[in-house]
Amino acid sequence: QSMKTILAFLLLLTTRVFAGQTDTLLVHSAAMNKDIKCVVIRPSAGNTHWPVIYLLHGYSGNYAQWPSTAPQLQQEADEYGILFVCPDGGFDSWYFDSPVDPKVRYETFITKELIAYIDSHYPTEPDRTHRAITGLSMGGHGALYLAMHHKDLFGAAGATSGGVDFRPFPNNWGIKKDLGDYSSNKTIWDTHTVMYAADSLHNGDLRLIFDCGTGDFFLTVNRAL
Repeated sequence: QSMKTILAFLLLLTTRVFAGQTDTLLVHSAAMNKDIKCVVIRPSAGNTHWPVIYLLHGYSGNYAQWPSTAPQLQQEADEYGILFVCPDGGFDSWYFDSPVDPKVRYETFITKELIAYIDSHYPTEPDRTHRAITGLSMGGHGALYLAMHHKDLFGAAGATSGGVDFRPFPNNWGIKKDLGDYSSNKTIWDTHTVMYAADSLHNGDLRLIFDCGTGDFFLTVNRAL
């Protein structure tokens, strides 16, 4: 009986499911002169260096959107040995630097400030081969836009129902307050879309994946991309 008990205990140890650890941080942005909340989901094992995936939330979301809608990230952090970073991108920033409002500089925050912070505070693999970025809707735009503009930082990027071309929606989501009115600033709008950035890609520059539901209002622009 005691041998059966020992064997059962050993089996329990070998099949135990560990879950990654979650940190909620305030990362200072000098570019925007404010602290920005971020959730970091890290593997429970600490004696290694981890690749990193940045997860960008959608319009009206915040830093907690991905952890709350995808709780499996904690288990996947351990299963795949990946660090997940979920920054707050503001209510409607679209993750670019606004040429109109100097307080909206989320491209600078993520590419120059957040990555540097994460790589200096966690045992990451600090190179593009081990760094990816993806996101939902507005965050899908942000992920592809940032990766295409910063191929030195990201080796892979993705989007789920990404707003990869918001020009067909000139009055939606507050974009015009950050880019100006579409009718008089078409070139600025053009150059801030994923569709425009994609023209600069050469085969092999980035590993890309994106998807969009057939009932989604971004389906047409994703098919065009």
